[in-house]
Amino acid sequence: MGEAFIFLLNSCFADSAMAARVLVIGNGGREHTLAWKLAQSTHVKQVLVTPGNAGTACSEKISNTDISISDHTALAQFCKDEKIEFVVVGPEAPLAAGIVGNLNSVGVRCFGPTAEAAQLESSKRFAKEFMDRHGISTARWKAFTKPEKACDFIMSADFPALVVKASGLAAGKGVIIAKSKEEACDAVREIMQGKAFGEAGETVVIEELLEGEEVSCLCFTDGRTVAPMPPAQDHKRLLEGDQGPNTGGMGAYCPAPQVSKDLLLKIKNTILQRTVDGMQEEGMPYTGVLYAGIMLTKNGPKVLEFNCRFGDPECQVILPLLKSDLYEVIQSTLDGLLCTSLPVWLDNCAAVTVVMASKGYPGDYTKGVEITGFPEARALGLEVFQAGTALKDGKVVTNGGRILSVTAIRENLISALEQARKGLAAIKFEGAVYRKDIGFRAIAFLQQTRGLTYKESGVDIAAGNMLVQKIKPLAKATSRPGCDVDLGGFAGLFDLKAAGFTDPLLACGTDGVGTKLKIAQQCGKHETIGQDLVAMCVNDILAQGAEPLFFLDYFSCGKLDLHTTEAVIAGIAQACRKAGCALLGGETAEMPDMYPPGEYDLAGFAVGAMERDQKLPHLERITEGDAVIGIASSGLHSNGFSLVRKIVANSSLQYSSPAPVGCGDQTLGDLLLTPTRIYSHSLLPVLRSGRVKAVAHITGGGLLENIPRVLPQKLGVNLDAQTWRVPRIFSWLQQEGHLSEEEMARTFNCGIGAALVVSEDLVKQTLQDIEQHQQEAWVIGRVVACPEGSPRVKVEHLIETMQINGSVLENGTLRNHISVQPKKARVAVLISGTGSNLQALIDSTREPGSLAHIVVVISNKAAVAGLDKAEKAGIPTRVINHKLYKNRAAFDNAVDEVLEEFSTDIVCLAGFMRILSGPFVRKWNGKMLNIHPSLLPSFKGSNAHEQVLDAGVTITGCTVHFVAEDVDAGQIILQEAVPVKRGDTVETLSERVKLAEHKIFPSALQLVASGAVCLGENGRICWVTED
Repeated sequence: MGEAFIFLLNSCFADSAMAARVLVIGNGGREHTLAWKLAQSTHVKQVLVTPGNAGTACSEKISNTDISISDHTALAQFCKDEKIEFVVVGPEAPLAAGIVGNLNSVGVRCFGPTAEAAQLESSKRFAKEFMDRHGISTARWKAFTKPEKACDFIMSADFPALVVKASGLAAGKGVIIAKSKEEACDAVREIMQGKAFGEAGETVVIEELLEGEEVSCLCFTDGRTVAPMPPAQDHKRLLEGDQGPNTGGMGAYCPAPQVSKDLLLKIKNTILQRTVDGMQEEGMPYTGVLYAGIMLTKNGPKVLEFNCRFGDPECQVILPLLKSDLYEVIQSTLDGLLCTSLPVWLDNCAAVTVVMASKGYPGDYTKGVEITGFPEARALGLEVFQAGTALKDGKVVTNGGRILSVTAIRENLISALEQARKGLAAIKFEGAVYRKDIGFRAIAFLQQTRGLTYKESGVDIAAGNMLVQKIKPLAKATSRPGCDVDLGGFAGLFDLKAAGFTDPLLACGTDGVGTKLKIAQQCGKHETIGQDLVAMCVNDILAQGAEPLFFLDYFSCGKLDLHTTEAVIAGIAQACRKAGCALLGGETAEMPDMYPPGEYDLAGFAVGAMERDQKLPHLERITEGDAVIGIASSGLHSNGFSLVRKIVANSSLQYSSPAPVGCGDQTLGDLLLTPTRIYSHSLLPVLRSGRVKAVAHITGGGLLENIPRVLPQKLGVNLDAQTWRVPRIFSWLQQEGHLSEEEMARTFNCGIGAALVVSEDLVKQTLQDIEQHQQEAWVIGRVVACPEGSPRVKVEHLIETMQINGSVLENGTLRNHISVQPKKARVAVLISGTGSNLQALIDSTREPGSLAHIVVVISNKAAVAGLDKAEKAGIPTRVINHKLYKNRAAFDNAVDEVLEEFSTDIVCLAGFMRILSGPFVRKWNGKMLNIHPSLLPSFKGSNAHEQVLDAGVTITGCTVHFVAEDVDAGQIILQEAVPVKRGDTVETLSERVKLAEHKIFPSALQLVASGAVCLGENGRICWVTED
């Protein structure tokens, strides 16, 4: 897409706040609350409500509009004409009628689930069948289309089948809770034969009567992420003490103290998230607000019903507690980016709302009664959300059953209720009906004297038991001769005789992983840290000549996260299998307040054995002139990470950044988390040969402090770093941290994970034995006499070798094991949709001769095809939603931060639909490429193909150019001609031009990446030729 097109589309980019107009559909207290909360956003200029009520008629940013919500075509045109940013649907009926799908299909963004997804509310039968399919706990039930069969079931069911529901939508009133089987049968006949709820009652659902507290648990969801709202409780019955007929709701409070944080997390994971995941699996992605009506039974939370929107009056107590900008939350939800912008809620606050209804409600009632007292209520700091109201001769009058709700927000529930009661005294209209006991269940709950539980103190025994069940098969798989692992006993047993030992010595070692754990926790990568733990312990006992027999782990945390803990222990079990030892047992300690959220610590304990004559080191056999053989490490292993973390913190890179040049196509975090190599499998046969005099595990203390641990007192070693391959990560650390040679050798293994001492005449055979077990090894030095007071380890050429990085001495000659590769330019591609040339760029940079490497793809829109292309190619992606930034500069700064994070050299625009600011373009001058679908300077602008056809020219094409501040005016790098054929349309011409684009964009990128083309100091194109 051409750069001029970018400009024309976005020349009206809103640099100022308050630019958006939004539309709320509905006329109740819920919709007044939605409009009130949206109007608080600095992004919102106007909130329109249709049809609205007196409260939304003329309130600063909020006003009503008269547009049909049943004619979706007319509604969509209205939204386009009025430049509506998005539509928020309040009630359930429009959702069930397909308003979301119909508006989205013509480009109008609409917040809420599609008609298919809304079946969770519009069909009780669908919802119950869905819950059964996905293992979501609910009451036992059965659906019927014939009243006789429904009554037969009620009379014969082996549970109290006393809840009768109309399967369809019944405005929240289609549920009858009977006191007897006979009353339940009467309800069936009233619904199905008497048509009490019209077509909604053609199918009835008969449910088990559940006992417990009923609560409302709502969440925002974008189809993947679930963001729970504080739990609420409403009051359906008309009269105090939960007496009288059912209503749409006479009041609510939030948060409901009956739902603890742990219980809310359980509801999120087992109900809300499972529902959203299930809808995704069934091809009906659910977006918007999901409301689960839940009964807290003695057997755990069970779903009573789902609603597909905010509840009324729950909305009136939930949204006042929302600290975040509702406009931003909705935008993030619509963009599929809820995980990046989770809503934040007010702490230590409670909200209570009390509904005032007309006399006679929920039956017949009078309309047109004047309402007074609004200024007095506002003076008390209360919010009055109107519902069944209208304006008549400038006065607010009653126009429905539920008239309004008085909402108080205070530091606690009791204070909020007291304040709401003051509002009830201030608001007056004839015949007003309301309850004075809203929140009575919560107050009773709070006033109960309850004994503390271990779980309430922060230790979840049930979760610990569940973890044991999950890891039992992992540990079982590590069984070996001498040990059949079966977790759960007080101690583990090991039979040395069964393992084949006759006169054994035991060796034991314990260790941890150090602050490498911090990187694993920051990166959220827990699968490999278990191998580090096992390796650190078994490599230590291997240095004594011992075969690892069994391993014990210790995992401690503040709050047990089953997924994380299972991942860590699965890594430990896998590493035990590699080491040939049994995971015999362990301890998982949940210690509240000891660790910050998300952090944990690890320790391990390994026991091994060797026959008495196999014990190492053989100090008496080590002599001057013996050879030192170095065994390659996999990288840093698990030492020196406090220094590593400090170096990274002071560098320009983050753990999510691509690894330094020459360290492979992975992130820096992944590189640093490369697991410690386990040597027992490859080195034990070599040790058992009897040729090895000593083994040093190069662990904490590096080369300088570990090798002397296996040498006689008067001997040392001279090492030459030119004789082994030093991984490039050590070069980066040394250069970035300006570390001295001694600091490197004392802190890190520098590429040597273990060192063996052997006689000179046995070197060749020993190296062959090691290489047979797929270990890389070199002769790295000699044992020398060491006068008292002299350094016992000398390492020559360490800094120089790290700079050469990859060279070894062979027969006295320097030989480079790693051919010097030209540095590849790090490329970021910016897209807005399919990324029209992205795939061509990806394919070309995968070619062996390419000098460019795509390190990140950035989109200003979520869930677009270009992101899928990048992810399939293993390229990191970022979504930066321009609508969440107040102006163009803020958006550009966010993009620039990502470019810097990935150490970007070149930026390619591939269908990027945003105009970039002058400062951004100037910063990336000579480093940012764009492609335009014409032969510039002809036919600039967004409609190049139309201009070409109108002009009647016979040749057009495409142009790759450097991006300049002026539209399509940057210096031209490459052009490709495309003939215009007789009868061409915009579509046919566009397709042929795209083929040319796919050819020259990669070629131009290669030219810039290689340095063959650059932008000179004079701003002109400069072609560099080699002599």
